[in-house]
Amino acid sequence: MNKNNATDRQIDNSSRRQITLLRTSTVCTRRGRSRSSHYLDIRDGLFVKPVRIGLRSTGTPDFEVNLLISATVAGKSEDEIRQLVKDLETARKTLV
Repeated sequence: MNKNNATDRQIDNSSRRQITLLRTSTVCTRRGRSRSSHYLDIRDGLFVKPVRIGLRSTGTPDFEVNLLISATVAGKSEDEIRQLVKDLETARKTLV
């Protein structure tokens, strides 16, 4: 099975259900990372950027958090995770 097809299928399945936006504190807790480490991961391309949900607030789609945690647990390399991050952020444009 092509790795990209599996990722595409997961992204497609997530667009068919309700998406919950998680606040940064919740994401950090679920990941077991400090806030500063979380933002370093975003800077380094190892985690998706949050989306704006207000003038001063952001959230991250729950299914993206789940996929990235699963990739980490599965032992994916940093390069594989960076590619997944790019794929997820690109897929955001087609979720409507």
